[in-house]
Amino acid sequence: MLEEMRIRGLGVIDDAVLELSPGLTVITGETGAGKTMVVTGLGLLFGGRADSGVVRPGVARALVEGRLRISDSDPAAQRAIDAGAELDDGVLILARSVSGEGRSRAYVGGLGVPAGVLSDLAESSLAVHGQSDQSRLLRPIHQREALDRYAGAAVSKPQTAYAAAFHALRALDAELTELTTRSRERAQEADLLRFGLEEIEAVDPQPGEEDALAAEEDRLTHADMLRSAASGAHESLVGAADETGASAAADAVALVGAARAGLEQAGDHDAALAALAARVSELGYLLTDVAGDLASYVAGIEVDPARLGAVGERRAALTRLIRKYGAEGGTVAEVLAWSRTAAVRVTALDTDDDRINELTARRAELVAELTDLAGRLSVARRKAAARFSKAVTAELPALAMRDATVQVEVTQGEVEADGSPWLLLDGRRVAFHPHGVDDVEMQLCPHKGAPARALQRGASGGELSRVMLAVEVVLAGADPVPTLVFDEVDAGVGGRAAVEVGSRLAALARTAQVLVVTHLPQVAAFADQHLVVRKASDGAVTRSGVTTLDEAGRLQELSRMLAGLEESESAQAHARELLEVARAAKTP
Repeated sequence: MLEEMRIRGLGVIDDAVLELSPGLTVITGETGAGKTMVVTGLGLLFGGRADSGVVRPGVARALVEGRLRISDSDPAAQRAIDAGAELDDGVLILARSVSGEGRSRAYVGGLGVPAGVLSDLAESSLAVHGQSDQSRLLRPIHQREALDRYAGAAVSKPQTAYAAAFHALRALDAELTELTTRSRERAQEADLLRFGLEEIEAVDPQPGEEDALAAEEDRLTHADMLRSAASGAHESLVGAADETGASAAADAVALVGAARAGLEQAGDHDAALAALAARVSELGYLLTDVAGDLASYVAGIEVDPARLGAVGERRAALTRLIRKYGAEGGTVAEVLAWSRTAAVRVTALDTDDDRINELTARRAELVAELTDLAGRLSVARRKAAARFSKAVTAELPALAMRDATVQVEVTQGEVEADGSPWLLLDGRRVAFHPHGVDDVEMQLCPHKGAPARALQRGASGGELSRVMLAVEVVLAGADPVPTLVFDEVDAGVGGRAAVEVGSRLAALARTAQVLVVTHLPQVAAFADQHLVVRKASDGAVTRSGVTTLDEAGRLQELSRMLAGLEESESAQAHARELLEVARAAKTP
């Protein structure tokens, strides 16, 4: 239950506090005083769309705060706790601000939250019925929503299962369409991938092969230069032999050997020189090893034009693969990676037929499931429609429509063999949509003998207002929320019918907190609490603009609403009579 609401800087309201109580609370006031802003504030407080146009001129932001009393077991309490808020002895503080630039902030329990959290709280805390809802209910899609809301779990449970199956079928059909309509493209893709895989397999590239081939090609190309350099170095180390096999000139190895021999003889007399002799000795061994390696290298170097040609051809083949299947300046590794990916893709493309058969079988199962759920949903809606029609019709006599009846028709649209999706229900091909197979239409028969026609075509303006009010009262009775708000849904109603409207709202208030914005004194007379919004002299509502009326204040306000004269004795007598009629009607 909403215990209190404070509004600051919203529309014509400067600062107002509404202390709310259980039962029926009515809010009245002159035109333009700000009654509608109270409902606007409620909408903001419970997650409605923020609009900078509602911010009062001259203030930086509009602020709405509320104190909501809920039990720990209430779904709203759990949602608030999930958002990180805490309850204070069963009370939850809500707030919403809107800046002049349109920026909005929401708070639950003092904690900043997304505005969607407030909307979630509203689902189990508040239901607003207004003139906009009445016009909205003239559209068939909203009439179906209203019937489903009235039906409750009898419809919502199969509807939830149906919606899940419907969306699963949509996704499955999309995949089937993609597989079947693009079969040629997919076959062409598979052929191209196979060609690439065969081309790579024919070359059989190995990881890192291109680097090894580049080095080999470079060595073969410069074989003469490499042999000459190695031979020259070898001769410098060991010397060139003459015809007798003896060295023609002193070589590095011989010179180092002579140096070592001289140092070793003198090294017996000086340890430092002996150490140097050892180092020269090591140098001699190293020169000998290098000379041997150079000799082996020279022996291994040969000019092989055939091998050089083969290496060049192999490198060219690898380059072609890299250009086709790797990135620019890429490597054989990229070609091998492409081949692995292509092999997986070919396997997937080759299994399309199996996948199509699998999806077709699954589709048949989903269609059967949808057909069963759609049938159950239709049965539940027809039962709810009968109850709903009876409940609304029962409200009409008290609204000066004694012989009128309301019928809620639940029908299905049959589908011709034109390719449109359908379900086979009771031997008929019927169209289906995310909410089932049913079309819902509210019809009015204004008097006996008259044909029933759709509400928007079969009712005058006054009749339509009264029928819509009856619908709203019935829907409100079905709403499982503790607070119901009615925003001038009694427009177009007057006289005795207005008294009955007040009586109906008072009856609802026995089991729920009911807030009503009204211009009818007959409705206001039934209030358990009467709030009035008054204008200040400059046209703005002051801090004390919303006032809770006592008995004398109620007489004055009802007199104003009846005759525009608060002090008129006749108007006050009429107001007093209205209050007595209301009290009598409310007495069990």
